[in-house]
Amino acid sequence: MIDGFAKDNLHGRLRRDRQALLWKLNGLSEYDARRPLTATGTNLLGLVKHVATVEARYFGEVFDRPSPEPLPRWQDYNGSDLWAAEDETRDQIIGFYRRTWEHSDATINELPLDAPGHVPWWPEPCPNTNLFAIMVHVLGESNRHTGHADILREGLDGRTGVRAEHEKQIDEEARAAYCAKIEQAARSAAPVKA
Repeated sequence: MIDGFAKDNLHGRLRRDRQALLWKLNGLSEYDARRPLTATGTNLLGLVKHVATVEARYFGEVFDRPSPEPLPRWQDYNGSDLWAAEDETRDQIIGFYRRTWEHSDATINELPLDAPGHVPWWPEPCPNTNLFAIMVHVLGESNRHTGHADILREGLDGRTGVRAEHEKQIDEEARAAYCAKIEQAARSAAPVKA
């Protein structure tokens, strides 16, 4: 009873995060979807590509159900899943992510929560695990990177939120007043330099 509830709940939250992450690309130019927005090069389309790769590996290789998508060997990891190359289109990366969902969902639906898995890139004594632990791990990764995407998108055009239907019109005046209030509190709390 609890296994079914836990699996459905975790799976539902993973589906929610997937949709939210893709929504962060809506309405962006190719440049804004791809350009580095942090000192380390983090970008929105790269986040989608990375999360797709994470899902493909954890719900594929870990349970001896290799992804039908071509993936480089995990031993050859070079960070190329964190950004979109010139010859990779947005549609290709989104398509990869959606096909990965299908494969991941099949793994989740077909295996019990205690199904054994092996993560060869995790150090001893942790590589032997199960579907429940992997679902929690992937949900954490997905949630973390969807949060990154939310902040990056807010920095581009002020849009925030998890789903389009919950988005509210931006009140620039109210937002500026709110930020000014926070700025004043930060300045007041900071020690005065001599």
